[in-house]
Amino acid sequence: MTDQSPHPTIAFNSARFLTSAAHLDQCPEDEGCEVAFAGRSNSGKSSALNAITRNSKLARTSKTPGRTRLINFFTLSRPGARLVDLPGYGYARVSREMQQDWEKHLGAYLEHRQSLRGMTLIMDIRHPLSEFDEMLIEWCQHHDLPMLLLLTKADKLKKNPARQQVRDVQNALRDVPCVTRVQPFSALKGDGIDEARAHLSQWLDGPDPD
Repeated sequence: MTDQSPHPTIAFNSARFLTSAAHLDQCPEDEGCEVAFAGRSNSGKSSALNAITRNSKLARTSKTPGRTRLINFFTLSRPGARLVDLPGYGYARVSREMQQDWEKHLGAYLEHRQSLRGMTLIMDIRHPLSEFDEMLIEWCQHHDLPMLLLLTKADKLKKNPARQQVRDVQNALRDVPCVTRVQPFSALKGDGIDEARAHLSQWLDGPDPD
């Protein structure tokens, strides 16, 4: 895993809503490059995306987990570059049938989207590496898709316990090369935003996929 990133080159505060999709055929044209944000419901995914883009209204946040049921696309000022907010997963209060429907369409996006350059996995630093998280990591490893892991809500822990959690996750994934960075993140305090932006820039500012 890499521990340092160059300065960000993408203007993340230029992010604007483009469209929402319930199915793969409703997604924008599969060209350019995009980075997806995924995470268990109530992991702080929308708050992390809003913090990275400096736009508190970009991604919907809610006290009711599981509200994001569509794939939401956001454009950036770099032509062809997009951020993608994937549906939250693993929320127990929705029906199993609905969860399976989400998983089906999410799986289709991950399997077939050629412009997908990287995955940002959001995990609550107090509860990392759930079964769903591990399934997504295994999928990305199988498909050679690089991953940035943001351990959110780092402000909920004191400094030393937070550092230990990061080390524990790094050690658990030491033999998973698709995970390129694990870092603490706090949307509330602003910690980790610059590092995350810099890492995402490496995926979004490179040459377009063939």
